Amino acid sequence: MRRREFVKTAGLASLALPFASLADRRPNILFIMADDHASQAVGCYGGRVNRTPAIDRIAREGIRFDSCFCTNGICAPSRAVILTGKHSHLNGVRDNAVAFDGSQTTFPKLLRSAGYETALLGKWHLKSDATGFDHWTILPGQGEYYNPDLIEMGRTSRRPGYVTDILTDLAADFLRSGRDASKPFLLMLHHKAPHRNWQPAERHLALFDNAIFPEPSTLRDDYATRSQAAAEQEMTIRDDMTLESDLKLGPPPERLDAAQRAAWERAYGPKREAFRKAGLSGDDLLRWKYRRYLQDYLGCVAAVDESVGRLLDVLDETGLAEDTLVVYTSDQGFFLGEHGWFDKRFMYEESLRMPLVMRFPGRVRPGSVNTDIVSNLDFAPTFLDAAGRGKPAPMQGRSFLPLLLGRTVAGWPESFYYHYYEYPAVHMAKRHFGVRTKRYKLIRFYHDIDAWELYDLEADPLETRNVYGDPAYVDVQCDLEAELRRLQAFYRDSEELARRFVRADTGK
Repeated sequence: MRRREFVKTAGLASLALPFASLADRRPNILFIMADDHASQAVGCYGGRVNRTPAIDRIAREGIRFDSCFCTNGICAPSRAVILTGKHSHLNGVRDNAVAFDGSQTTFPKLLRSAGYETALLGKWHLKSDATGFDHWTILPGQGEYYNPDLIEMGRTSRRPGYVTDILTDLAADFLRSGRDASKPFLLMLHHKAPHRNWQPAERHLALFDNAIFPEPSTLRDDYATRSQAAAEQEMTIRDDMTLESDLKLGPPPERLDAAQRAAWERAYGPKREAFRKAGLSGDDLLRWKYRRYLQDYLGCVAAVDESVGRLLDVLDETGLAEDTLVVYTSDQGFFLGEHGWFDKRFMYEESLRMPLVMRFPGRVRPGSVNTDIVSNLDFAPTFLDAAGRGKPAPMQGRSFLPLLLGRTVAGWPESFYYHYYEYPAVHMAKRHFGVRTKRYKLIRFYHDIDAWELYDLEADPLETRNVYGDPAYVDVQCDLEAELRRLQAFYRDSEELARRFVRADTGK
């Protein structure tokens, strides 16, 4: 029997062992995170618009988490929560404008002190130098899709090519020869894609030209039963998605070289001309914008999926696969036309839900599906637990390693707390916090609005009927309000604290 077959067979036989035995193997951790990758654009989540064979392979050979949520649905805060295992009001990064305090305890620092080699590649977006890593190469700010600048340990240089491919090359080099083979490693690969304004690689510019995308039933949502927060945002495909930049009717990006510019013109020139001749307006324009949006968004996703496939192959080639915990996720979800929107921020499902698939041969049963509530707050404790380290007291998350290994955990939390702060700001999603259980969701909007929304996710999975104040839900409403207060006390948050942040942020 070949070594890999023996290890796999022996590992599967050991699935019944106590989960602490995972730490005996000191697993490598390959953490791959996309930016704004919606679950509904992942094949194994029933992706209604595309297929993702490499990401699906992780789920097929490992586990898919169906109820993974973000605590604050925007880029920098999610990353700070992942690093620290603390909510935004405690780690200091409530919105994208705040710089991360790199002196804080993070799980990469703790793994490094435990003998791990740590590396970070890609989007950092925390307005400070990366700390806790032996090696780091990051994009400045949001980064560029084509010919990006990269900051390597403080030194900036421009790299020719497409950003997803460049980052994948760097990750592959680290796995093959750029690490200390005597140590376990943590490699965090943070893709820029598929963040706005959705520039696919040259090979994917026309990939979805002939695709027909089913429209979400809420594309023309009128927000009839909801608070003014849903109607007063600035993130609709109809009114807020730009023709010139988002939908590529303007000039090509200045950063493109001659060959890239030629490819861009071949792909987008005919689209510009057809659009000008069509003279679209009203619902026809909305339908066209929705289709163009998905063509480019999914083109970016295609390169991310290829990246995942390449790295899984490298793990196989180097013999690292059996000893590596592979994680794929996104920093939050994203709207793909649901409620007429793009972007994220709101506590509605498409934005709240994160894709999360994980694989560890011999320990995670292939094809597993978990429906327990987990979140990005739990990532740091879980990775520390997998490496045999306990979490420090300030971390608020909980290790879901037992769930990963197929255990049923008595007393696992059945509710989840969310808090979004970035208002007034781009997209104008109002400040809100709330609680989600397996069936219900309660949202509290505050600051320049005083409103509540309550959804029965079983009866109304599309969240179009706000039942707050409905006599039929009075008991549910009271229970959720009490649970919201309990979670706020547990996580040391409150509406009073939130209003102090409002005064600090806005002066009002």
